[in-house]
Amino acid sequence: MTAPGTPLVEARQVDKTYDTRKGLFGRLIVRRDYLVHALNSVSFGIARGETLGLIGESGCGKSTLARVVLRLQPPTAGQVLFEGEDITAASAERMKALRRRMQIIFQDPYASLNPRQTVEQIVGLPLRIHQRATRRQARDEVAAMLERVGLKTLHLNRFPHQFSGGQRQRIGIARALIVKPEFVVCDEPVSALDVSIQAQILHLLQDLRRDFALTFLFIGHNLSVVGYVSDRMAVMYLGEIVEIGAARGILTAPAHPYTQSLLAAVPRLDGGDDKPRARPRGDPASPLRPPPGCRFHPRCPHVMPVCRSEAPRPVALAANETHTVSCHLYRKP
Repeated sequence: MTAPGTPLVEARQVDKTYDTRKGLFGRLIVRRDYLVHALNSVSFGIARGETLGLIGESGCGKSTLARVVLRLQPPTAGQVLFEGEDITAASAERMKALRRRMQIIFQDPYASLNPRQTVEQIVGLPLRIHQRATRRQARDEVAAMLERVGLKTLHLNRFPHQFSGGQRQRIGIARALIVKPEFVVCDEPVSALDVSIQAQILHLLQDLRRDFALTFLFIGHNLSVVGYVSDRMAVMYLGEIVEIGAARGILTAPAHPYTQSLLAAVPRLDGGDDKPRARPRGDPASPLRPPPGCRFHPRCPHVMPVCRSEAPRPVALAANETHTVSCHLYRKP
């Protein structure tokens, strides 16, 4: 069990780089810039039963972080802890035992399901891998889980192409929860769905979180969606977490200029607030050549000389350190 105050999942100074020198058939490509800096010193913790929302533009490293946290890919540096245990160096046998306790719901319900398998085979596969039920027991458990996510027993023998996008995502959710995990990564689970279906899936995830006592890492790029389901939010830019805190606090009083720009881009039916927020200039830098100092400084409307040379450290904005921001605007003398 997790000790009081110990996060169920924790990342400590996690880095992830990809070597792009190897091309087709492993041939060496000689180039000056060959390392993709996907993650840089990422640290956070998720308490048991909590939902941490991770927000950021496409390509900022959100999905990479999800794969590293689940040990689907090893980090280049740093540690990932699950219930206090460092899993970055865990053996394959140990990771197989931990896989049951940590699962993922993928973004694309069309690509994440095997088109040649029935729903019973897809959802029941984790049970067979972890040898948690006989064939008859597995069928009963799959049928019960389908009912729980809003599908029917008569869907057991159907194939993925016979379902709508929302139904396919429900199948993916059932597959993730069939082994009764404790921690689930939701990697943009509603971004490929229609808006009306998004609301249904979000309500379903909220109900499942309560009923199964789940801990979520919810990844997305829609502030309204992530803010709705999250207890806390982390904002990522170019592989770094620039702001983290309570979801309500970040949505109502964003501190980092990048977070402010994300909120400024959200359409408001009421015409917005009275305080205009500056939009960032230009496009994000390439992860092959991240800028020195603060990675956001080439686009920041408040850039200072120190931003171009020195990377900012996290600064607590509240006495209890629940809201931190990495920005020189808040640097204490």
